[in-house]
Amino acid sequence: MRLSQMLFVTLRDDPADAEIPSHKLLLRAGYIRRVGSGLYAYLPLMWRVLQKVSQIVREEMNATGAQECLLPQLQPADLWKESGRWDTYTKAEGIMFSLIDRREQQLGLGPTHEEVITAIARDMIRSYRQLPLHLYQIQTKFRDEIRPRFGLMRGREFIMKDGYSFHADEASLKETYQDMYKAYSNILRRSGLAFRAVEADSGAIGGSGSTEFMILAEAGEDEVLYTEDGKYAANVEKAVSLPIDAETSRFTSYEKRDTPGTETIEKVCQLLNSSPTQLVKNVLYQTVYDNGLTVLVLVSIRGDQEVNEVKLQNELTKLASEYGAKTIISLNVPNLEAQQVWTAKSLPLGYIAPDIADEYITATKQIHPKFLRLVDQTAVDLKNFATGANEAGYHVVGANWGEQFKLPSSIVDIRKARPGDRAIHNPEQNLASARGIEAGHIFQLGTKYSQAMGATYTNEQGEEKPLFMGCFGVGVSRLAQAAVEQSYDKDGIIWPVAIAPYHAIVTIPNIKDAQQIEIAQKLYTELNQAGIETLLDDRDERAGVKFKDADLIGIPYRIVTGRAIANGKVEIVERATRKSQEIVIDEVTTTLKQWITEAIQVKN
Repeated sequence: MRLSQMLFVTLRDDPADAEIPSHKLLLRAGYIRRVGSGLYAYLPLMWRVLQKVSQIVREEMNATGAQECLLPQLQPADLWKESGRWDTYTKAEGIMFSLIDRREQQLGLGPTHEEVITAIARDMIRSYRQLPLHLYQIQTKFRDEIRPRFGLMRGREFIMKDGYSFHADEASLKETYQDMYKAYSNILRRSGLAFRAVEADSGAIGGSGSTEFMILAEAGEDEVLYTEDGKYAANVEKAVSLPIDAETSRFTSYEKRDTPGTETIEKVCQLLNSSPTQLVKNVLYQTVYDNGLTVLVLVSIRGDQEVNEVKLQNELTKLASEYGAKTIISLNVPNLEAQQVWTAKSLPLGYIAPDIADEYITATKQIHPKFLRLVDQTAVDLKNFATGANEAGYHVVGANWGEQFKLPSSIVDIRKARPGDRAIHNPEQNLASARGIEAGHIFQLGTKYSQAMGATYTNEQGEEKPLFMGCFGVGVSRLAQAAVEQSYDKDGIIWPVAIAPYHAIVTIPNIKDAQQIEIAQKLYTELNQAGIETLLDDRDERAGVKFKDADLIGIPYRIVTGRAIANGKVEIVERATRKSQEIVIDEVTTTLKQWITEAIQVKN
């Protein structure tokens, strides 16, 4: 392609609304163009990158026996109501675009396709002889992000590969899960990216085991905790660890202490001259279930620890059926305005004890009359601890479970693991932290959707059984931007060779020099005929402008038909290393072919 004929406009300054380097560079280099909040046009260069990524994805998926299909973007709400996720996606998370058509039917734009594919399987799979079956698609998806940001990282429209597998049993599901673990690793490796596979929370998708594939980058929104021995890595939402040991309590007897102005852990520990590891803090949460019921949750946890709200939400979701519900609409620490809805009297905030009375709750049909009390494992074994006294300005010290306070029956692990914590698999290993961009996620869904939607098969004994399901997603457009976030410099993008829009760019420094033009056009034709995807910068621009643009758009190899042609050579500059060397003109094609092959093979 000749740059003079391409839709190609670069910017010298960073766009005002771009926040992270990859977003700025893709806009400046003319890869994408913003057309609305969270909405971007993929311009010719970007579309070639996306096609490269998609082709790698297809090759790896097809190699596992998965079959490509295409599912409707517009989905009936009835299917989502069958699975119980309509309210979750339209109200709780609020990420689905929902609409009503002219027939007054509710519809949604698909952020994901579990319901659609399960309905298809329900209609078409009858026998164990049809299993296992794995279908995938590469398609535009939609999320109604409240605050779209970072370009293609968190947009409202994006390209994604999602796949769904169906099995007769869990053992077969686990085999495909492992196949996908390998396939996803291959996809990222072949794309030239440094990544880490980590244990993850299943979130609104549901199911049991799940793994995220994180592209390592400082601008990543996710925190990954890992051990240097390579035996453990998890998203911070999922991570588990051993906290530091609690110090021995300095209190030997139970008593009430006057502690005015100590609403924070730091202040009360300073006043009591006590370690936060010997204090039980009690955090109040308000959760609303999908049947409209509000339940007040009191979490007791060791004073030096933080509540992991993802883990907490998972625990509360497990209890939904006990409250006549299916899922959670919201979970938060109630502010004063929210408290006024249900409090019978003013709460002693900052001084709450594990046994705060249910009398503080004004019960109604929509407000559960009792606190749900949970205790984190870190607080269970404490002896002679300090905690609130249920009275503003007072704490108690020397308290014990089973004596002054009843130990809640629900003992849970809802603490947030932190860098420096000891690893469970080997306490001699400490957790370290890295930032990552989630590019892929694989789930073992089990029978969550098949049972809810009646998707069954007949086994060898003639019995009707629910299908076991897996779900596997790769963010194609996100992966492309993440590659930029992982590899750039002050001058622009540095594309991995495998997914670069073009392998090489031939630059003519002086468009008025007939010999430069002749050699450039000759090389341009030869390279493309040899399968080396090549751009020709034949614009009537200064050489410096062309060199800057070549660096900005990040093409792996730049061929310059400059002064070296007098010696029968051209200059070739490698974008990643900036190494420059002069190559005999007749050897350019074979040399570049070898370099490109080697660069791609290194990642395979």
